[in-house]
Amino acid sequence: MQQWKKRLTSISGFLGLLMVLISSPALADAPPNILLIVSEDNGPELGCYGDPYAQTPHLDQLAQTGVRFENAFVPYSVCSPSRACFLTGKYPHQNGQIGLATHKFALYQKQTPNFVTLLKQQGYRTGLIGKLHVNPEDAFPFDFRAIPSANFKRQEPVTAYASKAAEFFKQSQEQPWFLSVNFPDAHLPFIRQVNGQPEHPLSADDVKPMPWVGVDTPRLREQVANYYNCMARLDVGVGLLLNELDQAGETGNTLIFYIGDHGAQFPRGKGSVYEGGLRVPLIVSWPGKTQSGLVRKELASTLDLLPTALAAAGCEIPEDLPGRNLEPLLTNAPVTNWRDYIFGFTTGSFPRNCYIQHSLRDTRYKLISNPRPGTDNLIADSYLDESHPHFVISGATAADQKTISPQVKQALARWSRPPRYELYDLQQDPYEWNNLAEDADYAATKARLINALTELQQQTRDPFLDPVNLEAFVKEQLDHRDMKYRKQKNFRWSYLDSFANWRAEQ
Repeated sequence: MQQWKKRLTSISGFLGLLMVLISSPALADAPPNILLIVSEDNGPELGCYGDPYAQTPHLDQLAQTGVRFENAFVPYSVCSPSRACFLTGKYPHQNGQIGLATHKFALYQKQTPNFVTLLKQQGYRTGLIGKLHVNPEDAFPFDFRAIPSANFKRQEPVTAYASKAAEFFKQSQEQPWFLSVNFPDAHLPFIRQVNGQPEHPLSADDVKPMPWVGVDTPRLREQVANYYNCMARLDVGVGLLLNELDQAGETGNTLIFYIGDHGAQFPRGKGSVYEGGLRVPLIVSWPGKTQSGLVRKELASTLDLLPTALAAAGCEIPEDLPGRNLEPLLTNAPVTNWRDYIFGFTTGSFPRNCYIQHSLRDTRYKLISNPRPGTDNLIADSYLDESHPHFVISGATAADQKTISPQVKQALARWSRPPRYELYDLQQDPYEWNNLAEDADYAATKARLINALTELQQQTRDPFLDPVNLEAFVKEQLDHRDMKYRKQKNFRWSYLDSFANWRAEQ
């Protein structure tokens, strides 16, 4: 009898402890895992975005389980600055990464709070699969690293990303985690098939270039077909990754973000401030939080990922982050006081492509500000001039350009030597062919957007507002077009100090 009493007492104590654990706020409100999936150099060329050539069933299914953002954008359409933006939650001129890490551009300060450091403070285990491509790398002290190279030659098969993720999941069972998985597709070179993927590759006769490119030749169609083959291979990788997440039993408590880091590398895409460069896919899936199959049309930014993740993890969102918590948009509930404008920017990302542009768009109109009008846009030259030292194979050759319409010819000429301002009605002209900046009927719209851009630059302390800073930056870039700095171990761009000091004084 005494033994039964002891057993009952023990069971009662266990049940009491269990009830305490179940009712514990820490368990009841367990923070979600956070999975950030990033692809290279692609806009919303996915089936779920209505693209007629995309073979992306896994990403389409992810959109069906979550929320797809129709109007999502990056602040800068080149790899390093874009990645620094979503990792720090700050604009390029705020964090300092205003060019490619491979060309020694960097954050102003190693101590800049970011996805990794902020979530680690909240008890998260952190991991990175694929490239980081932001300087300095030790500003992001991940607990787990795998496949650190860019892998543009696809020597690591797409299956490797999923297997490394499975390893991370297995190691992270005792605490919430943040994992960023960065696939190499669809970066150049556009490789038709790797290790049998995709199983049924497209050919030139199967596709047409994206409508914002404006050029359509057999040569370019071959590049476009292989771009879509890269997208199909990316989708296979995402499917394998999500299967490993499911096998680990983590799907139900994981907030998933999927983004492209910027638009595709075709004329008026990557590197530009046109929609083809800045507009990206954004899908958010969070079981129990996202309304399945919802499409949101509000203006969203990759700057919104960090505030959203921090809020989900129970962290306080730093006041100096310009992004928004996306959680109010994850259901079809009405939302008021959302952002009115989206900001875009480029420096050209390295000396041989140097050109400064800002853009600002609302839900209909788009302003592009060119503070050095009438000078050569070296970014455009890299796509349109075969003598450019970095002419890209997916650009438009002289032979390609002989086939274009007068309207496209005029637009490419404008891109090559931009006027002070460009203005586009994206409702009537979604591919930005017709510049309305000098049309008197749009003078009020132009003035409104100029004022809004200036106000945003002032609020975020953009050093390029000051002509002295702008000219000094351009001069230093153009003086280093020989690129000898790449072999100088201690080389440091002067803007890292001068811009940081200017910002501190404002």
